[in-house]
Amino acid sequence: MGVLVFLIPVTIAMGLIGLFAFFWSLRSGQYNDLDGDATRILNPDEDRPLVPTSPAPPKEKQS
Repeated sequence: MGVLVFLIPVTIAMGLIGLFAFFWSLRSGQYNDLDGDATRILNPDEDRPLVPTSPAPPKEKQS
């Protein structure tokens, strides 16, 4: 029973921290554009090349 005196306040504090983090993410605009990122990954940009422009580094010879 004595451990409940410790666990209940810790649980309430963790819940309040999670609630605070959720409201902070709402205010910072984390959920404003939910569909934009989902469709943006499917449609590549036209001005961005599909292949890397820099050459690959040379491979080291293994002995």
